[in-house]
Amino acid sequence: MPEGEGREEDRLPPQSCSVCCKSSWNQLQDLCRLARLSCPALGVSKRNLYDFEVEYLCDYKKIREQEYYLVKWLGYPDTESTWEPRQNLKCVRILKQFHKDLERELLQRHHRSKPPRHLDPNLANYLVQKAKQRRALQRWEQELNAKRSHLGRITVENEVDLDGPPRAFVYINEYRVGEGITLNQVAVGCECQDCLWAPSGGCCPGASLHKFAYNNQGQVRLRAGLPIYECNSRCRCGYDCPNRVVQKGICYDLCIFRTDDGRGWGVRTLEKIRKNTFVMEYVGEIITSEEAERRGQIYDRQGATYLFDLDYVEDVYTVDAAYYGNISHFVNHSCDPNLQVYNVFIDNLDERLPRIAFFATRTIRAGEELTFDYNMQVDPVDMESTRMDSNFGLAGLPGTPKKRVRIECKCGTESCRKYLF
Repeated sequence: MPEGEGREEDRLPPQSCSVCCKSSWNQLQDLCRLARLSCPALGVSKRNLYDFEVEYLCDYKKIREQEYYLVKWLGYPDTESTWEPRQNLKCVRILKQFHKDLERELLQRHHRSKPPRHLDPNLANYLVQKAKQRRALQRWEQELNAKRSHLGRITVENEVDLDGPPRAFVYINEYRVGEGITLNQVAVGCECQDCLWAPSGGCCPGASLHKFAYNNQGQVRLRAGLPIYECNSRCRCGYDCPNRVVQKGICYDLCIFRTDDGRGWGVRTLEKIRKNTFVMEYVGEIITSEEAERRGQIYDRQGATYLFDLDYVEDVYTVDAAYYGNISHFVNHSCDPNLQVYNVFIDNLDERLPRIAFFATRTIRAGEELTFDYNMQVDPVDMESTRMDSNFGLAGLPGTPKKRVRIECKCGTESCRKYLF
């Protein structure tokens, strides 16, 4: 090849490229600070070159009226933790939470809230475990909110014990169909101009010989036991149709919290919920009744079950929310519940496979726990209502006639039946 000539790509100007970095943003910032290097791209300057992020506080002591904290630094091992005077710490939220945990534990252990000059090792260790638990719950909360497809946010709170997130639980937003089960999609939809005020042929409910379920504010107006037929993906109406309620998902901000009376996790609402409004669906894995019986034997030995029989017309399928589920997985039982179960049909009209929706039985105040009756009964006088047996099946067993195990109820209401099943 003559001198001065070369391939075309050799003569092109160098192109910029980017490579994915395995280190996190915080890790890169820490590397810069360790090397005492400023980096505008990472936001590290001479002003904040010596700023490190506090992960949590491990211990506390007071010397000559000066408060000191043992700091676990984010991204560094425990052996690199250092004692720092309070004026060096800018982590106001972490400091407040540390003292809140400290005062609560001092009251429980010693019936006093004023911290001593030095913490005993057991108390300091508890505070470390509490801080680690809180970070784990924060990560779980972020994970839940990243996976949810609904408007309502989820918060997580445990001020009772050191239990962290469930080890085997996957958040899902809709049914997970088990092996050998098929959900057939609806073939037709309504042609209504206005599904509430000018329904064509009774809209989707009328096509199935049922009544329209909602008023103009989205509140259910049917008796418990009557099915709800919503507009589907083939309907002419749009997203704002008044007959699309359950399919829009959870609209309220809810909190998964640890109960202080031995009932495990529970769910409370962070907003006021109006009477007869939709709150959430019961979501899980759809399995056959035979598979539910097999799994139920295992759950029975564990003393817990999340099996909900879909027995609107016949007991063929069951929803198992033990491993796959949404926030309804954590809703507790009450003999005087504030949630009522309804069977809902939208894109699948197979009456053996309804969606299970919870509606408020009354106005629910912000901060109030959400509950439903695991052994709920509907009015047997109404012939159609007997088609919905919303019993929360124990260990894969049919809800009403057979009960192998008597589980004590802890709901604490005046109308408590003393036993769940």
